[in-house]
Amino acid sequence: MGSAEQRISLIEPDTTTQGLLNNHTEKHFTAGDIVRDIIIGVSDGLTVPFALAAGLSGANATSSIVLTAGIAEVAAGAISMGLGGYLAAKSEADHYDRELRREQEEIIAVPETEAAEVAEILAQYGVEEHEYTPVVNALRKNPQAWLDFMMKFELGLEKPDPRRALHSALTIAVAYILGGAVPLLPYIFIPKASDAVVISVVVTLFALLVFGFAKGYFTGNKPIRSALETALIGAIASAAAFGLAKAFHP
Repeated sequence: MGSAEQRISLIEPDTTTQGLLNNHTEKHFTAGDIVRDIIIGVSDGLTVPFALAAGLSGANATSSIVLTAGIAEVAAGAISMGLGGYLAAKSEADHYDRELRREQEEIIAVPETEAAEVAEILAQYGVEEHEYTPVVNALRKNPQAWLDFMMKFELGLEKPDPRRALHSALTIAVAYILGGAVPLLPYIFIPKASDAVVISVVVTLFALLVFGFAKGYFTGNKPIRSALETALIGAIASAAAFGLAKAFHP
């Protein structure tokens, strides 16, 4: 067994905690909320106007009528989806604030119980009593850190971005508009709806394949399977709308 000096010399300077952190680059994907909003907006934006355009084409409507109805639907859909995203994010923020106040009151009113809950949480991770006792005591000396710990590990809640609601609404609305524009573009250049619908189907199915592949890639699913599933859903929706329109408007 070597001397203390020899043992210390085996520890390189960059193996300290700070050195390790500086030399390590995290590769986790952290834009989950934005990606989720884009997926929601583009997915509905591609599918709903696509089905509407196919249905109207099946009813022998002109390209101008399909385009007018499609633009109206995209506008209404973008507002509706954006408002839904805003309200969902606002509700999430309100829920966090309510739980934060409740947890704050509990830390003040029943600190011993809350400290016991901290110990129980740490024990669930395999931390022994003699190991978590100093942690519990340290948190009790820092009320803000204690509150943050309880919100995250007891309730599983992360503090939402205060601008999240507005960002979510805008992201979903813009994504819906961009998605909805794809199936409607052929109707701008092709006056005959029966011809435009063919191009619309080809273009939209290709867009659904690309979108599904990207969705699978960014969400960690199998991209090819995601692409095929997304395109299949869009194809079924448009085929159903076209078939119903033909059935009721021969």
